[in-house]
Amino acid sequence: MPPALKALAAQLGGWLIAVLLARSGVLPGGLWALLAAQSVGAVTVAAALRSARWWLPIHLCFTPLAVAAQGLGLHPAWYLGAFLLLAAIYWSSFRTQVPLYLSNRDTVQAVAGLLPPDRPVALLDIGSGTGSLLRPLARLRPDCRFKGIESAPAPHLLACLLGRGLTNLDLRRGDFFAQPWSEQDVVYAFLSPVPMAKVWSKACAEMAPGSLLLSNSFAVPGVAPAFTVTLNDRRGTCLYGYHPAGTAPIAVK
Repeated sequence: MPPALKALAAQLGGWLIAVLLARSGVLPGGLWALLAAQSVGAVTVAAALRSARWWLPIHLCFTPLAVAAQGLGLHPAWYLGAFLLLAAIYWSSFRTQVPLYLSNRDTVQAVAGLLPPDRPVALLDIGSGTGSLLRPLARLRPDCRFKGIESAPAPHLLACLLGRGLTNLDLRRGDFFAQPWSEQDVVYAFLSPVPMAKVWSKACAEMAPGSLLLSNSFAVPGVAPAFTVTLNDRRGTCLYGYHPAGTAPIAVK
């Protein structure tokens, strides 16, 4: 079942549970007792449907916050504006299950250290977000070519604004699965566990011998990485390195 349908089913199931409990006399009287029952019921249904874990706090808070917001007396335009802003930032996350992750400075230094120092390379960041990885890399290695593909309009626009003047940086908006990876020496991914099998399949089909697939935090299921790099940052970031073509791997410092 698609994530959006799971979310709808969880909310409707939560209301069904809350109404049944209210009619049976189990719940104490009052609106907030009903809302609490709906929230817990929605979380229970979402867990039963095996929704991603990050959906659970959303279901827990959604209905109580929606009811509380009614008492603020805000103009409907504020809700529309908030919806449009979130849509511009997260775009198709509900479908792809890939939230917006930003690569930190430690990751930039680690990736820079994995690039061959004696020759230029082409690196593609799939789901490049605000360009938090590509912009500093483009400054560190002006001899290399860096390309980013991001589907969400707001992060892409911010990346373009912040990356102005970097001639070795190419930022595009679109679906990275629809773009060819064959000309890339390195493909960097900071996505989620959900698309990694598809990422691996595309990398094996298109990337040339000697290329490197580098995944931040999320391993390819069922495939042993050629190497791992664990960073000493707050979240204990782990980089997983794979050689899709299986021969003549790119030299790693």
